[in-house]
Amino acid sequence: MVNPLIESLSIFFPCYNEQENIETLVKNTLEVAHHITNDFELIIVNDGSSDRTPEVADRLASEYDMVRVIHHKNNSGYGAALKSGFRAATKKWVFYTDGDCQFDIAELKDIIPLAERYDIVSCYRKNRQDNFFRKLNGHAWSILVNLLFDLGLRDIDCAFKLYRREMFDNMEIISQGALIDTEILVRAKKAGYSIVQCGVSHYPRRKGQSTGGDIKVIIKAFKELFKLKNTITG
Repeated sequence: MVNPLIESLSIFFPCYNEQENIETLVKNTLEVAHHITNDFELIIVNDGSSDRTPEVADRLASEYDMVRVIHHKNNSGYGAALKSGFRAATKKWVFYTDGDCQFDIAELKDIIPLAERYDIVSCYRKNRQDNFFRKLNGHAWSILVNLLFDLGLRDIDCAFKLYRREMFDNMEIISQGALIDTEILVRAKKAGYSIVQCGVSHYPRRKGQSTGGDIKVIIKAFKELFKLKNTITG
């Protein structure tokens, strides 16, 4: 038994076609989580993957009691995957990161102490390892969101975030796509939850293929953004 850094923790990964990454991520996360708390769960959200991600995820769940899997029959989008993870979380705190292994899960230990003073730890990539277009798009997106909602955050869509789970009990989330990070942060700030930023390392994707830069994903995010703006201010 470890001296826990946090009372209890749900960890989940939204995954779409991550057959080459998910096993490594799960095993690394299990090792890290055992040093953080005595009460944790690990959830894999398979968002309608067309590769072997479902089979790998089910095998891992059969091998480790603290691992379980949520399967979407069809690819429903990043927002839908995150919502499934938040709904499934049962512990006091919930953390998520993407299933592509572009973050060092060991850095979770560094942000956990911030939970003593804040409700949300929203990380930013200290040296983002994506192509120029994705970095430019991400920077411009963060500027736009900060202008619209006065969040004051460096990296809105960084997929390394820790939340107090109770905040989702009464939060209606409408986003189905990439806007979901923005929506959660906007609604949380409006509800009075405290947010702190923390830098984390970022690494190139070694295996698999990213879908975040897809033009359809970007267009959908902009449509949902202005719908959210009307909802929040209207």
